[in-house]
Amino acid sequence: MEEERNTTSEHGSHDDHANGAHHDHAGHDHHASDIETVSAAILTVSSSRSLEEDPAGEAIGEAFERAGHEVSTRALVTDDHGDVQAAIDELVGREDTDVVVSTGGTGITPNDVTIEAVSPLFTKELPGFGELFRRRSYGEVGARIVATRAIAGVVSETPVFCLPGSENAARLGSEIATEVCGHLAGLARQDAEQH
Repeated sequence: MEEERNTTSEHGSHDDHANGAHHDHAGHDHHASDIETVSAAILTVSSSRSLEEDPAGEAIGEAFERAGHEVSTRALVTDDHGDVQAAIDELVGREDTDVVVSTGGTGITPNDVTIEAVSPLFTKELPGFGELFRRRSYGEVGARIVATRAIAGVVSETPVFCLPGSENAARLGSEIATEVCGHLAGLARQDAEQH
C-alpha cells in the first residue's frame, strides 16, 4: 500500500455545534465521544486505474485534508469480490485508521462488486448516508441516480463509506462523509466498548 502524507489541523464543526446545541440526551453529551481529527484510509476499486491516475481517490483525500482530517493510506484493488473484502478487512484492522472510504464498483455492471463485497461485512448499516448522497446528487444526474448504490456502515467498529468511482461523485460523497465521520467513528468505538 502507498502511504500518503499526514496533515493535522482543527476539524470544522457541524452547524448545530456552532449554535451550541450538542443534543444532550438523558444527561449525557451525544457528541462527547466524537473524534476531532479522523484518520482515513482510501481504497480505490478499479481494474483500469493506478494510484497515480486516480482522480476520485485524490478528490477524497483532498476533501478529508481540507476538513482538517488525515489520510493514513491509499490502496488500490481490482474489481474482484474476494480482493475487495480482503482489502476492507485489512484497512479496518489498521491502528492508524478511524474510517475507510472506497471509490468505485458501486454501479450495476457485472464488474461492479463493491457493494456485494462490503455489505456482508457490516455489523451496522447506515442507510441515511446513501439516502443523503442520492438526494444531493439528483440535481446533477436526475433519475439516473437510481443506478448509484453508494452505501455506508460499520465494520469492526470502523465506519466504511462506499462511493462511486467518478470524481464528482467521490467529491460529493466525501463532503458528506467528512461532516459525520468523527461523530460516527466515536460512536462506533463507544458501542464496541459497551458490549
